[in-house]
Amino acid sequence: MTHPVLGVDHTYLLVHDLDASAELYRRLGFTLSPRGLHSPQKGTANYTIIFTDDYLELLGVVSETEFNIPQRQSLASHGEGLQAIANRTASADAAKPALDALGLKTGDVSAFSRPLPLPGGGEGIASFRTLTFDPQEVPLGHFFLCQHETRDMVWRPELQQHANGAVALGGIVGISETPRKTAETYARFYAAGEVSEAEGGYRVITGENSAPLLFLDRAAAQKLFPGIDISGTPANGFAGLRIKVRDLTRTKDVLLNHGVPFETTPRGGIAVKPHDASGTIIEFSEN
Repeated sequence: MTHPVLGVDHTYLLVHDLDASAELYRRLGFTLSPRGLHSPQKGTANYTIIFTDDYLELLGVVSETEFNIPQRQSLASHGEGLQAIANRTASADAAKPALDALGLKTGDVSAFSRPLPLPGGGEGIASFRTLTFDPQEVPLGHFFLCQHETRDMVWRPELQQHANGAVALGGIVGISETPRKTAETYARFYAAGEVSEAEGGYRVITGENSAPLLFLDRAAAQKLFPGIDISGTPANGFAGLRIKVRDLTRTKDVLLNHGVPFETTPRGGIAVKPHDASGTIIEFSEN
């Protein structure tokens, strides 16, 4: 049996004020896509930050609808921040019976498209098929599969050039009272899922050219990010996002020029506080 989950496709922040968050991320040196508007029923909009093999999404509610009640409730109860991991799969439809055979419960496959404003003007259409995991199977945040039907519309070359030198998602950090058990749970979700001890917690390998997941208890997470108040991240989501950059000196210069404070981390990276990154810790490093 072939496991259908091939790695991390993208991750998203659920934010209070989408355009204010977009401005924060521009100050961090990222190139953002034009603002994309989802269907009137969804009542949400987004900006994407595209890397070589994956991307980061900023997602916000722009009009209250029945469909976005869960997002609004999450923001009210837990605050903004890193809320979701979307994973690569060749076929969302084929993934459902394959995951069922592996004992992993899922919801229904959904198909949707959204207009995609192009940086040079004009508009395209981005189409997706998604499959959610049963929320009771997932310890933190929202976890689902995303099949891209129009990949070239998302991974546009002009969107992959960032002033801060960013090239990839470098890792996703979660806080858990039972980090080993949480890591083992997530490892089951991936074809390449493998758990090892790392940085005072447990790392999950998720696939080729795919960001690993790192789970720690609160004390270990605080050691990982000294000088940063980790309580400002959403309790139901993830605490931090690692970003790989080509040249950390270049990244520091961008942050200094934009007046964004940062802390040096034990692994040699630099971390931006949740206050300056819409509820998540952003750690930049060259590895």
